[in-house]
Amino acid sequence: MQTERYSGEVVFIYAFDVAYDMVRQPVKELLGQPVAQFSVDASKRSPRQLSFYRPQMVRLPPQERIGPLGPVRVHRTIKLLPIGAISITVHVPFEVKSLTELVVFHDLQFSNGSLHDEVKRLAEQVRNELRPFYIRPVEPLSEEEAYTVFCFQTPAHDGKDFRAEDWLACHRREVASLLTQEHDVQQLSDQEVEESTGRFLSYYRGDIAVVDWDAALILDDPRNFEETLFIMELANVQLAELEAYDRLLDDALERSYRDLSNQPAQRPSKVIMQELKEIRVDMARLSDELSNISKFFGDWHLSRIYQALSARFHLGEWHRTIDEKLRTLDGLYQLLKTDQNNRWMLILEATIVLLFILDLVLLFTMKK
Repeated sequence: MQTERYSGEVVFIYAFDVAYDMVRQPVKELLGQPVAQFSVDASKRSPRQLSFYRPQMVRLPPQERIGPLGPVRVHRTIKLLPIGAISITVHVPFEVKSLTELVVFHDLQFSNGSLHDEVKRLAEQVRNELRPFYIRPVEPLSEEEAYTVFCFQTPAHDGKDFRAEDWLACHRREVASLLTQEHDVQQLSDQEVEESTGRFLSYYRGDIAVVDWDAALILDDPRNFEETLFIMELANVQLAELEAYDRLLDDALERSYRDLSNQPAQRPSKVIMQELKEIRVDMARLSDELSNISKFFGDWHLSRIYQALSARFHLGEWHRTIDEKLRTLDGLYQLLKTDQNNRWMLILEATIVLLFILDLVLLFTMKK
């Protein structure tokens, strides 16, 4: 194994929150390419009743680039999600002698610029072309959520019983160095090596997936890359959308606190209450749609990969944070509603008193 070359591809997954929502109608063409429905081939690692979310997608023509290891052919794919997000994946093939040669791929630089800038421009093009399909597009485009996956083809083993878990045990420090973007393998502590490679999953003897918070490593037959990468895409999109929701709630809470602290309020309470009501409804709907795109799992391998990613991305904590902010907004809404009801009650009581006085005045006038 030490003398063999590693071959495979580095897959860069970018998720962008581009709009509040997307109209429910198919996109026929994007960037001059036909749009198709994404599908995942069933395998032994998939549930029998396959229920993957199937977004619209487009494959762009390959591009020739000069990377850190020489000329490469880059493949790009765009997936459109109805929650107002897009996922862009960039596949860059490689062939190296050691894992450490791939560390430079974390912040990939081509001869004509960085991959990050290139993908950002591509996302802008997609958003501008699909603007008629988007509801309340994001202006300006927010920073992307990126994830890097190193996909290795299971090496030839000359008839010997190759075990991916044994391979990981022998190369754990190199794998940790690759995932954490450390050029010096020996600089990492044993604790960090254990932490960054601690979440790994294997189904067959010859495959393994090591999941960290910023990058992952897949060792498998290339035919099985796509389904695992798609699960990683979905988790990455969920993280990007949860971050976008969190920013939206922060802005809403800041405006609400400002409105409540100003006496008299800068905006009418009716306007504030309407805004809070819309945000509560929007967040409930978006949260439901976000959950729907990951309804694929039972007690199967891909489910375990998703759960490992969810733990690495702290998706549960993001959900709880957003729920707490929604409860805070709900409390502010109820406070404003109570305050408004009290004012109406005061007006009603004053009206009753005025009518009573008017009745007395009319009574004395009639007696005279």
